[in-house]
Amino acid sequence: MSESRAEQAPVAPPSKLPKKIYEAELLRLQIELVAMSDWVKRNGARIALLFEGRDAAGKGGVIKRITEHLSPRVARVIALPAPTEREGTQWYFQRYVSHLPAAGEITLFDRSWYNRAGVEKVMGFCSSDEHRRFLHQCPIFERMLVDDGIILIKYWFSVSDEEQEKRFRSRIDDPLKQWKLSPMDLESQRRWIEYSRAKDEMFVHTDIPEARWNVVESELKRNARINCISHLLSQVPHEARRPETIKLPERQTDVGYQRPPREVNHYVPDVAAGLAAAERKSAGKDVDR
Repeated sequence: MSESRAEQAPVAPPSKLPKKIYEAELLRLQIELVAMSDWVKRNGARIALLFEGRDAAGKGGVIKRITEHLSPRVARVIALPAPTEREGTQWYFQRYVSHLPAAGEITLFDRSWYNRAGVEKVMGFCSSDEHRRFLHQCPIFERMLVDDGIILIKYWFSVSDEEQEKRFRSRIDDPLKQWKLSPMDLESQRRWIEYSRAKDEMFVHTDIPEARWNVVESELKRNARINCISHLLSQVPHEARRPETIKLPERQTDVGYQRPPREVNHYVPDVAAGLAAAERKSAGKDVDR
């Protein structure tokens, strides 16, 4: 069966999570994510999260919800551009190593070293020997990371060809999302089956006991976000600590301090006040009518 069929929604398609339930559950999970990040920082844990899958499969949306309320000093998103000429001559994994988490850090790779097994393989950006070498070295590399104490969690976001095309078309008409639609994305739709074969081969070689591929059905974005974050929290052995009682100190008095005149500062124009005034004026005209 081709991935065009295999990556569609399950035989019994799940119901789309109602917005109210989704928002309530997302908030609960994000509160637990904050507690998890606190545990990571206190215990010096190292977590590397890999997000892979089809273009427009929803990886970015999940990453955004995971990091939304986390300290950027703890959680970092890594989305590397195409390698430079110098990086192209390095050991393939070399440029990713410097981005691996140190103690007390969570690194989220928005695409990772698996570029070689996907886009580089399909688009001819690497040779057959380089691809073969990657499939051989990758499990060894990941076992080394896990053996050194890094918690490595890999996610593959699965979406059907019909849903991917729908999301591509929505990006064409959305000025806030047009930047997401690159020539490489368009080519990925044309070469759907080639990407399917590359993904299948990648899974055969890299779905190892030490670092399994966790497939996220992402036909429904809300469901995918809840499912992925819930799974992530279940994979990290964290525990929340009782929050400390915080008391704001008294503010010091301003004896002896004189604020400089307002006129000496250069303020940005108050565009918001102008918009508010225009709205009030418009509302007044509607009342008069």
